[in-house]
Amino acid sequence: MAFRPSYLSLFEKGELKRRISRLEEFLRECRLCPRECRVDRSNGELGYCGAPSELMVSSAFPHFGEEPPLVGRHGSGTIFLTHCNLRCVFCQNYDISHFGRGERITSSEMARAMVRLQEMGCHNINFVTPTHYAPQIVASLLEAIEMGLRLPLVYNCSGYESIEVIQLLEGVIDIYMPDAKYMDPKFSEKFSNAPDYPEVLRKVLKEMHRQVGDLKINASGIAERGLLIRHLVMPNGIASSEAVLKFIAEEVSPHSYVNIMAQYRPEYKAHEYPEIDHRVTHKDYLEAIQIAKRFRLYRGF
Repeated sequence: MAFRPSYLSLFEKGELKRRISRLEEFLRECRLCPRECRVDRSNGELGYCGAPSELMVSSAFPHFGEEPPLVGRHGSGTIFLTHCNLRCVFCQNYDISHFGRGERITSSEMARAMVRLQEMGCHNINFVTPTHYAPQIVASLLEAIEMGLRLPLVYNCSGYESIEVIQLLEGVIDIYMPDAKYMDPKFSEKFSNAPDYPEVLRKVLKEMHRQVGDLKINASGIAERGLLIRHLVMPNGIASSEAVLKFIAEEVSPHSYVNIMAQYRPEYKAHEYPEIDHRVTHKDYLEAIQIAKRFRLYRGF
């Protein structure tokens, strides 16, 4: 059966407009993420993330460096959004996420960008760091649907999400792709100023999985729906790999698709912290893989 994105049903029932209205309420007293800054971003006030009320995009292009089920033959239609609600000290995209390098665009321009990526043959629309722009993204989706958008939407995020916002995205997002960065609050506080990150992550991963289930891949090897989790191995056990992988296997699903990544490099302010001022070793990475296998995870790495 041909793939049909879940957001079309919401659109046809008029439910998508209601979701947009609810999300816009979150923007007016901003609580789009767990920081709950409570500023009126719709009126130009800025919160922790630094994002304005308008969409800001750094780039939009077919990306071939994502996970194979997203990339396929024609690439993942990746839209890099500026600013970030987590702002890790070791951020590898700090020029975009911390400094906000990009351009302001309208909802109509975002809709056209999505449709253009579809016309280029991309297999999905992949929003990178979308958390603080969720209302604007869903608003642009309305117009994109009318222009013929039919691709699955990928929510490529840090894992530091408002559970209420994620619930409002049920039926809008087909593929959730969160990071699972930490399970130790002392590290999430030190490196991301988010001591509650582990607690938030546990709830968010469970809710995302409840909505979309394990990653489903079609006969052509392309992901259509489900949860894809990224875990970045870090030096000196900062990422709590054993605790992260144990939680995924035992409390989310043993069939979870988990990309265990070895590409950590000390960027941005990482050089100010001796414990993360170097790359991970091959031994560190292999240990994380063995931990995953011990917990009977088998997909993605």
